[in-house]
Amino acid sequence: MNKKKLFRWIKIIVLIYCIIGITFYYLQDYILFHPEPMSKNSTYKFDDAYNEINIPYNKETTLNVIQFKTKDSIAKGVVLYFHGNRKNIGWYAKYASNFTKNNYEIWMLEYPGFGKSTGKFAEQELYDYALQVYKLARTKYKPENIIIYGKSLGTCIASQLASVRDCKYLILETPCYSMTSLVSHYFPIYPVNKMLHYHFPNNEHLQNVTAPIIIFHGTDDGVVPYSNSLKLKSVLKPNDEFVTIDGGSHNNLNDYPILHQKLDSLMK
Repeated sequence: MNKKKLFRWIKIIVLIYCIIGITFYYLQDYILFHPEPMSKNSTYKFDDAYNEINIPYNKETTLNVIQFKTKDSIAKGVVLYFHGNRKNIGWYAKYASNFTKNNYEIWMLEYPGFGKSTGKFAEQELYDYALQVYKLARTKYKPENIIIYGKSLGTCIASQLASVRDCKYLILETPCYSMTSLVSHYFPIYPVNKMLHYHFPNNEHLQNVTAPIIIFHGTDDGVVPYSNSLKLKSVLKPNDEFVTIDGGSHNNLNDYPILHQKLDSLMK
């Protein structure tokens, strides 16, 4: 290959590199998050008893929260559940029984743009919204009766909340080490740290969590690689737990008895 052809190929490769990088930078919200909005007048049809509340946050933001109730009139406590980057609470409601059967209420926060929530979707705002839900829970429950639970994207919000507020447990299902490290796994040749609008440093937040931490992750996770989550072991306390689910993928850990056995033991 002569120098002229080589130079032409180099220009093509650089151009492709730039196009992909620029496209990701400007479209990252659409690539990373896949919400399903709902009209404010629409209704849910859940099997479990629930209350639906709306928290006015500011002029632009209203936070929709679904509170799944226990059969007993007096609950042991509440699970603050932060869901993943897809769909809305209608999809995650199937997990409510994992907690209500153990006499824990479960409150699910809908992020802005998801379900019926409106407002700004940004990293710091998500932390602030979660704190509002925690404050609401504290009007009814003591910290030792509050469990903070995150799934996928929700682990990033849950870990930050538990780093600044007390709780009984912090439970994380399929967490990433950080959003930066996760995206770098898929785009290793890009300066991801400078490109991302969202960093979600789970590794930093977990170092400030005083409550016991329990992590669930499957070895066949095709979204958040098991190896990425496994790095969180380095920041866990001696009595924290990292539960490996052999063969588990990103969205099917609920099918494994080991997850239910562990959750049941924590809520006794």
